[in-house]
Amino acid sequence: MKYSADQQHFEKTSNTTRRRSREAMLRASNWNVLDDSLADNQRWSTWPGLEKLMRGPQPYPDWLIEDAAAVDTELGVLKTGKEADVFLVERAADSRGVLLAAKRYRSAEQRLFRRADAYTEGRSVRRSRDARALKTGSSYGREVEAGRWADAEWSYLRMAFEAGIAVPYPVQICGTEIMMEFIEDPENPVVGAPRLQSVNPGPERLQSYWEQLVVAMTAFARMGFAHGDLSPYNLLAAGDRLVVIDLPQLVDLAGNLQGAELLARDCRNMCAWFTSRGLEVDDGELLGGLLASAW
Repeated sequence: MKYSADQQHFEKTSNTTRRRSREAMLRASNWNVLDDSLADNQRWSTWPGLEKLMRGPQPYPDWLIEDAAAVDTELGVLKTGKEADVFLVERAADSRGVLLAAKRYRSAEQRLFRRADAYTEGRSVRRSRDARALKTGSSYGREVEAGRWADAEWSYLRMAFEAGIAVPYPVQICGTEIMMEFIEDPENPVVGAPRLQSVNPGPERLQSYWEQLVVAMTAFARMGFAHGDLSPYNLLAAGDRLVVIDLPQLVDLAGNLQGAELLARDCRNMCAWFTSRGLEVDDGELLGGLLASAW
């Protein structure tokens, strides 16, 4: 079954999602006497104010905290980027807590979307006002752009997770903040899994990583997508497991004229890394298999 990156996946819900997200944030920001007990790096969990489409796929994992009295504590920065920053957040209630990764797309004044055109080709914009704002690059247009990227990543994370692809579980979206599963390094508890770029696995694990990569790329291709920005920096090496991250630019292979080219680049990037680590793989062979899966 093919999927499309057009409005049926996220454009049709993006305006409603952003409106509901703003409402949820306003509800969460309403002061009450209990707020005095929170530190500067804390807030009440925004989960209770969110609606179904703004929460992750069901059934919810056992580790997910739904308690209305839960508190989110920001512990530090995991990653900074041109478009968004990722923070480590602990959500805790009573004697139970869980670490989450909170990806926050930057404000219009701080953000610089240089790569949007190549990836968003084939995606539609429902409201003419939004389309004009995006074209002119106004401050409102930059806000629309941020919302589009957040909505896209949220929808693609859900889609990938439900398809069984190894991605972080998407917990919730609230405005331009996406909270997702924190991928821990099983060999170093409470430490984030390293990026594939920074590891040097032995032959057996290297082969396993390659096989997992091919499975993930093939699953995306069968749904009609390429990651579009795949590299060893967008993969986490969580022990024996390889996890795909950073999905907002997912490319529609049928609707984007540059889709095949971007898929070929993904293949070159990954094959170059595996070859440099001692596993001889061919990007042309990988690309051929993926294109056959897509069509």
